[in-house]
Amino acid sequence: MIGDWELGKLKIYQTHTFYDAKTMTKFFPGINWNRKKILTILLLSISGCVFYLLLVKLKLMFPLTELPEVLCFKGCSARQKLHTPPAGNQLLNYDKPIEKLAGATYDKQKFSLLIEKSKHRLTLYYDLKPLKSYAVVFGSNPKGDKYREGDKKTPEGILHIRNLYSHPQWSKFLWLDYPNPDSWRKHFQAKLTGKLAWHIPIGGEIGIHGVPQGADEIVDQRTNWTLGCPSLKNKDVDELYQWVQVGTVVEIVP
Repeated sequence: MIGDWELGKLKIYQTHTFYDAKTMTKFFPGINWNRKKILTILLLSISGCVFYLLLVKLKLMFPLTELPEVLCFKGCSARQKLHTPPAGNQLLNYDKPIEKLAGATYDKQKFSLLIEKSKHRLTLYYDLKPLKSYAVVFGSNPKGDKYREGDKKTPEGILHIRNLYSHPQWSKFLWLDYPNPDSWRKHFQAKLTGKLAWHIPIGGEIGIHGVPQGADEIVDQRTNWTLGCPSLKNKDVDELYQWVQVGTVVEIVP
């Protein structure tokens, strides 16, 4: 047999009748149905979500999906250098097309890039073996790692190409995944140690691109002119564009 208490609950579900806090407490003892408290909790939850999304949009906070890596719960072992730089300071095989260096058969996933800031050199690798180098310039404040928006520095570390597309001013744009979890970790460490104020965002929109049309001398003269992006001659970034893809590893070292 169904008791009166169970029948009361069934009526609530069947009729969808609104019951005040006193009635609900009668049917469900032990639960506080204070409407003001519930409304307060809902409003605080919604406000917190909106505030968090605003912080993410302003580059003041990282996405929650990156939390384990930012806090070193996973994938936080000491980063080892991936590439062995070519000997000397010269540009390796610069006058040779990549198609002759790579051979007839190749796996596009095995291409990677090493950027040496101090040598103004970007090198394309295949299976971690250097194939070809290009001259490259950087942000107008090139020394040191990037920690914040507007510092005109080029980030260092292991990055990846997140997208690539034609650019109306600089021929091509190989968009890098800065900031990544490692970038966020360094950014917050700088804030915790007092090197950065807490209101300063981390920045973004870093990519490898060309130069304004007809301005190759910028690269020849090693003029660091960007806001932080590595910059190649247009014909060089055009060639490179054909051999990399989304996910290609880009290692940037001092």
